Amino acid sequence: MITCYLKYTIDPYKIKEFEQYGTMWVQLVEKFGGNHHGYYLPHESVNNIAISLFSFKSLSDYEKYRIKSIDNLECKKAYEFAFKTKCIISYERSFLKPMIN
Repeated sequence: MITCYLKYTIDPYKIKEFEQYGTMWVQLVEKFGGNHHGYYLPHESVNNIAISLFSFKSLSDYEKYRIKSIDNLECKKAYEFAFKTKCIISYERSFLKPMIN
């Protein structure tokens, strides 16, 4: 299993728009075979950092999802929504794997 950790720098005055964007992606990741663990918004901390976590069985499965998402109409709408609302300033993507004892 591979988990994608997305750290977003968001516009703190557009949290509602970012929530709408996140809601779109939870369904889309699951549609493409992933397991979405949710979006996490600022609370009692900096006001412009949000996190998203989702997993795929393998990095290869994640890469297939990324390729399929490029031409998917719903994915394009989500990207366009973020671009139009400017709720996301930037993001960082990291991949994590579970620790096995």
